[in-house]
Amino acid sequence: MDLEEAKEFRERCTQCDAVSWGLTDEGKYYCTSCHNVTERSREVISTEAIPNTKIQAINRGLKRKRKLEKGWDWYVCEGFQHILCQQAEALKTLGVGPELKNEVLHNFWKRYLQKSKQAYCKKPVYTNRRKAMVLEENPSQSDWDSAPELLSDFSGPTFVESGAESQPDDHIRKPFPISKASQSETVSVCSGSLDGVEYSLRKEKGVVKMTVPSTLAFCYLALLWQRETITLSDLLRFVEEDHIPYINAFQHFPEEMKLYGRDKGIFAVESWPNYEDIHKKMIEVATFLDLPRFPDITEDCYLHPNILCMKYLMEVNLPDEMHSFTCQVVKMAGIGEVDFLTFDPIAKMAKTVKYDVQAIAVIVIVLKLLFLLDDSLEWSLSTIAEKYNEENKEDKPWFDFRKWYQVMKKSFDDKKQKWEEARAKYVWKSEKPLYHSSIDRSVVYKRREMVVNLQKQFSTLVDSTPTVEKKSPSSFQFNWTEEDTDRTCFHGHSLQGILKKGQSLTTKNSLYWLSTQKFCKSYCKHVTTYEESNFSLSYQFILNLFSFLLRIKTSFLHEEVSLIEKRLFKKKYSKTKKKSSRSRKVRK
Repeated sequence: MDLEEAKEFRERCTQCDAVSWGLTDEGKYYCTSCHNVTERSREVISTEAIPNTKIQAINRGLKRKRKLEKGWDWYVCEGFQHILCQQAEALKTLGVGPELKNEVLHNFWKRYLQKSKQAYCKKPVYTNRRKAMVLEENPSQSDWDSAPELLSDFSGPTFVESGAESQPDDHIRKPFPISKASQSETVSVCSGSLDGVEYSLRKEKGVVKMTVPSTLAFCYLALLWQRETITLSDLLRFVEEDHIPYINAFQHFPEEMKLYGRDKGIFAVESWPNYEDIHKKMIEVATFLDLPRFPDITEDCYLHPNILCMKYLMEVNLPDEMHSFTCQVVKMAGIGEVDFLTFDPIAKMAKTVKYDVQAIAVIVIVLKLLFLLDDSLEWSLSTIAEKYNEENKEDKPWFDFRKWYQVMKKSFDDKKQKWEEARAKYVWKSEKPLYHSSIDRSVVYKRREMVVNLQKQFSTLVDSTPTVEKKSPSSFQFNWTEEDTDRTCFHGHSLQGILKKGQSLTTKNSLYWLSTQKFCKSYCKHVTTYEESNFSLSYQFILNLFSFLLRIKTSFLHEEVSLIEKRLFKKKYSKTKKKSSRSRKVRK
């Protein structure tokens, strides 16, 4: 843009009546006040002012220079494609198989581009405003096997190639058909992408609009299809620990992909991903893509509640013997069946199991069955276990709930404090500055350079310690070993003090209280409510501990516990329904 060259143009703007013009990269005049682009372009009147050079060569040189400053012509969907490529590569480094990127995620993304009519159709939505005709005769039909054959001309960066480094080459076929001058000229003033303004305003019924959180929904769908050993809570925790690109993922775009203006609102994220939101988006995306039934979740699969329960029992330092109780609860509640666990998006009621939350909820129910968690029975059982352990030091120790609580409370508080400190210190600003228009680019970069220089000078003055290196990712947040003398490991402790003699699965405690007496009506957004003051301190601690482990709200876990209890204690709930109906009749 050259404001000096535009001074000769003195007409008033048709939109705002201002006389303040600049030149676009294509040589057209635009209003610096309202960014209205006119059809008038600057013409070179005389060639005599440029000696020894042909005017055509000069024009060619100016165009090349401006093209380099402007960067590539790219669409918003290509930006999301880059982010998905980065996330897929990050998952590969975490141990996920390469077929997740090259086959599964690749096909999901191609299917999305076709369903949203952004590619693989005769008239993509961004070439003109008419409705695109999809190549399939029946777009709603779920024809998974034929999809890859339809999608043969995939754009760079592809998932199959190592892909985030596309080379600018005029001979390479462009990924998406680029429209004539009118669209790119109008949009380039307000956004780096060709369709940034149009995309931010687009609201088409029945089409799932792509966002940065949606990229995690795509990744989790691919992980679920492959039945990988990464749950949704693990995925979001890896994002939080910066092992998977999400916050400021756009700064890894190629230098030629200029990003500013409306692109900022599309690709800049200023909050951490939420479990419930990503889970809902995952179902929404799978339904929109019309995906078939996912591979079965069988007993030998990592996502089966029996295996996940064992994993979480180890992580929160509970006895191994509790696993037989969790398996019994899973069987009685009927939540271990293949049909219940397997995700089927094309079913009438498309929903998927929250595998990690469900497994944790089962453990909470088992703890209630064993210890009641009423701030009374668990402490009296702890006194009995403590007395036995003192008198029989050579025997296998009985599980002491009070001692476990003290050990876990200290570890939980330390871990949570570090987590809160890390969140407070997190730098949200990207290394690659964002600006509202290309006119502001130089100013923003100068300011950013000043800030970086000041930070360096300040750090040398205060002699700040170097930043700690990023820890390697792990499936476990808490680690417990018998060799650790500072903290007690309860994995090998016995439950004999809680069970009846000679009966391995019968507890001394015969009481149980339901987490929810009455569920909300169908029109409510939630199943039940959770008020801490209505529950025992032991139950509150258990929920807070496990909620932190999964990075979810305590009310969300309480809701899952209530739903499993509803399946487990059908008779109790039927009795409460009868009582409530009788009381209504008496009132009448």
